[in-house]
Amino acid sequence: MSDAKPVVRLADVPLESFTHGERYADAYAAVGALLGLRHLGVSYDVIPPGKAICPFHNHYANDEFYVVLEGEGTYRFGDARYPVAAGDVMGAPAGGRDTAHHLINTGSVPLRVLVMSSMREPDVCEYPDSDKFLVMAGKSPGAEGVATFRHVGRRGDAVDYWDGE
Repeated sequence: MSDAKPVVRLADVPLESFTHGERYADAYAAVGALLGLRHLGVSYDVIPPGKAICPFHNHYANDEFYVVLEGEGTYRFGDARYPVAAGDVMGAPAGGRDTAHHLINTGSVPLRVLVMSSMREPDVCEYPDSDKFLVMAGKSPGAEGVATFRHVGRRGDAVDYWDGE
């Protein structure tokens, strides 16, 4: 990225916002891209009270690391839930459903976090609550650009290897 800078002030970074239904909302910036990072994904996320960034999920290829800068929430990891607040860090190692995770703002003010990931691709993500999966190749989750292959499905949609051959 030619516009990359070695220093970025989070308060000055323009945020992109999204919402989906009643449970998900976020204002975020791809800070890693602004810094010119190619092998480490970093996003700055501002999660409104009562919302989560994304559904409960796990990555088979990518580790994730969260740093709570401000606010409080609940970090759901596997079968457990952990209260988190400013100064806490959370890890989500690559793996199966036992490493599924997500962060929910359970406080009364915006929850500000840095989220880092290893940016490996291809990646497979599972969503245990809805029994979905995502397969992505050609870019890592969170990277700029368009994946050359992206498919969201359910385990029940599987076909035999030789089907159609």
